[in-house]
Amino acid sequence: MKYYEPLRHIVSAEEDGWLLKAVLKSRLGLSRRLVTRLKQDEEGITVNGERRFTNVRVHAGDVVEVRMPEEQSADILPEPVPFEIIYEDEHLLIVNKAPGMIVHPTHGHYTGTLANGVVHYWLAQGRQYRFRPVHRLDQDTSGVLAIAKNPYVHQQISEQMKARRTRKVYLAFVWGAPSSPCGTVDAPIGRCPDQPRIRMVSEEGYPAVTHYEVLETYRRASKVRLRLETGRTHQIRVHMQYLGHPLIGDSLYGNPAADSIGAAEAAKDRMPISRQALHAAILGFTHPADGKWREFAAPLPEDMRKLEAYLGMPGPAESGGSNAAEST
Repeated sequence: MKYYEPLRHIVSAEEDGWLLKAVLKSRLGLSRRLVTRLKQDEEGITVNGERRFTNVRVHAGDVVEVRMPEEQSADILPEPVPFEIIYEDEHLLIVNKAPGMIVHPTHGHYTGTLANGVVHYWLAQGRQYRFRPVHRLDQDTSGVLAIAKNPYVHQQISEQMKARRTRKVYLAFVWGAPSSPCGTVDAPIGRCPDQPRIRMVSEEGYPAVTHYEVLETYRRASKVRLRLETGRTHQIRVHMQYLGHPLIGDSLYGNPAADSIGAAEAAKDRMPISRQALHAAILGFTHPADGKWREFAAPLPEDMRKLEAYLGMPGPAESGGSNAAEST
């Protein structure tokens, strides 16, 4: 059996006499579930090169090693689907997900996904990893996506996200302009009882916190930067709709009539974008391998750059001429 590079910890004088399971939890940060899984492998957990039960005591100078067997996603068909790599090392793959790309195969979408492309890419390099996205992006949301190459890295970053120790920054274009240039939406999100696919602000929902800042205002829209404290499904889309400023192009939560634009006027627009105008611009977290803070960024994709230019163009009222006279 092949293994990934082992996790290694040398027991300090302070840790002399600790139970092995305490070292695994406190120093290596292993979850109980992962420890249980590793205990089933003869080489999963060793002290000074020998297999040990987790209830034994360790001593200063002991070398504790954890080995995880190589894995692969047998249920994902390798396929040469192109994708953009932002960063890669032996623990992580960070990609810039294109708009419209599905992350993981689902019912009715077994090929053409990011997972198909990533598995093919790894196999072409003679490497085997299981496809483990650390978080999710909607099909029509572009930007930074982190993929862990082993269960330990996946667990570590997932725990950081649960503890709100990561940085997730998005850019979006919304209808109208919030009354305050910056603010926080602290509103729980739950499923819509009539349509389970749709989320809504609900007292019975899960806590959800979104911070926003208006970067630019246009005649009928705004460019906003959003920072997430939590990661609920469709959180930004739901919260911006809740504020009365839904994302441009959002087919589920877009409702121009909810603000001052007016549905009739919005319907006349030929927006240069065919999806919700949302982009995961920055993802930051502590790298599990070295404990250093890392941030990864992805620039605005072409369709959102075109939208930005379109929104910045003067409308009839600003450009003058006969059209301006007719609009007054």
